[in-house]
Amino acid sequence: MATPVTHEQVDLAEVDLMDPQLHTDGPPHALLARMRREAPVRWNPLPDGTGFWSLTKHEHVTQVSKDPGTFSSYKGGIFLHPDQVVPLDLNRNLLLYKDPPEHTKYRLILQKAFTPHTVAKLEDAVRARFTKIIDDVIEAGGCDFVRDIAVPGPLGVLCELMGLPDEDIPRLFHWTEKIEEGQRAPEPNAASETFVEMAGYLYEQIERQKAEGQEDTLVMRLRAAEVDGQKLDDSEILVFFGLLVFAGNDTTRNTQAHGMHVLLEHPEQLAQLRADPGLIPQAIEEMLRYTSVVQWFARTATKDTELGGQAIAEGDRVVMWYTSASRDEDVYEDPDRFDIHRTKQDHKAFGGGGRHFCLGAGLARLELKVVLEEVLRRMDGLEAAGAPERLPSSWANMVTSLPVRFTPGRREG
Repeated sequence: MATPVTHEQVDLAEVDLMDPQLHTDGPPHALLARMRREAPVRWNPLPDGTGFWSLTKHEHVTQVSKDPGTFSSYKGGIFLHPDQVVPLDLNRNLLLYKDPPEHTKYRLILQKAFTPHTVAKLEDAVRARFTKIIDDVIEAGGCDFVRDIAVPGPLGVLCELMGLPDEDIPRLFHWTEKIEEGQRAPEPNAASETFVEMAGYLYEQIERQKAEGQEDTLVMRLRAAEVDGQKLDDSEILVFFGLLVFAGNDTTRNTQAHGMHVLLEHPEQLAQLRADPGLIPQAIEEMLRYTSVVQWFARTATKDTELGGQAIAEGDRVVMWYTSASRDEDVYEDPDRFDIHRTKQDHKAFGGGGRHFCLGAGLARLELKVVLEEVLRRMDGLEAAGAPERLPSSWANMVTSLPVRFTPGRREG
C-alpha cells in the first residue's frame, strides 16, 4: 500500500485549498504554514479550470483588507462564485459586498446598535439568558455544549435585539444552517428558497411589531432607516436581516464551541481561568486567534497590481485566509500553541481590518465573556464526554457537537 502524501510533501502547485477533504479535522494548519514559508501569494487552481490567488500571510491579508479601491467586495462578491448563496445583485445589498462610500453609509444603519456603550447595557440581559440556558442542563450533569448552550445563546440574544419571539429560535437556526449549506453547495443560488422564507417571516414580524407599537428593535430600525434620504427597499431590508441572523450568531456559537473544546484540551489553562476570571478577556482573544471560525473571504482586483512579488491582473480573485494569518510566525511566537496569557492580539478572526471589520465584534466578545464566566462558575468538574464532531468545510471552521459532563448542580433562583 502506498504511503499517503503528507502536507510537507504535496506539490503546492496542485493543491486546492477549497477541497473540503483537507479540512476534515479542521483547518490544515501544517499545509498553511508551509504556504506561508514557500508561497505566501500563490495561484490556487480550481477543478473548473479557473483559480484564485491564495493569501496566507498576516501582512497581505491586512493590505488587501485595507485597500478596497484595489481589492473590491462589490465587483465579484466575497465568495468565489458571485451568485454562491443568492444572486449577486441581491447580495450586493449586504454590507460585506459594498465598497466605500456606499459601505460607510449603510454601515451607519446598524452601527448605533453595536456601539460599546449600547453593548455594555446588554450584559444583564445576556447573563440572564445564559443563566436560564445553563439551568436547563445543570441538574443532568452533562450536555452537548453546541446544541444546548452555544446554539441557543447567540440566537436568543439576536431575537431580543430584533424583537423576535424566543419560540422562533429553531426556525432561525434552520435558516442559518441552510445559508451555510448554500455557501458549500456546488451550484449557485443554493439558498434562494431560504431567503424567500425569511422574507415572508420578516414581513410578518414587521406587521406584528407595528401593531404592538414596538419601535426600538433592529427590525423596526431597518424599516425606518434611510440612505441619502431614501428608505431601504424590501430587498435591502431582507439582506440586512439575513446578515444579522447568519453572521450575528454563526461565528459566535462556533467560537464558543471551539473555545470550550480547546480549554478542555488544555485543562491546566481551564483551571487557571477558574482561579482567576480576570484572565477571561485575554483568553477570549486567544480563542478567537486560535480557532478563526470564518476561514476566508474573497476580493476582486479592480486593476493590475502586485502583491508579495506576484503580478495580480485586473479581474483576478484573491482569497484572504484569516485562519492562516492568525497563525503567522512573523507575528506570533509559537503560533500553534494555545496560550491564554498571550498578549499579542492582532488576530484576523473579525476580518483583516479596514472598513469591513466585524460590526458585531463587541457583542460577540460580551457573549463569550458571559458564557465563560457562567460555565466556569457553575459547571464544576467540566470535562469532555466524547469526541467533538466537525463540519468538513473550507470556509467555516465548525464544531457541530461537543459532548461534556460536569458535576450536577442546582438551578439558580
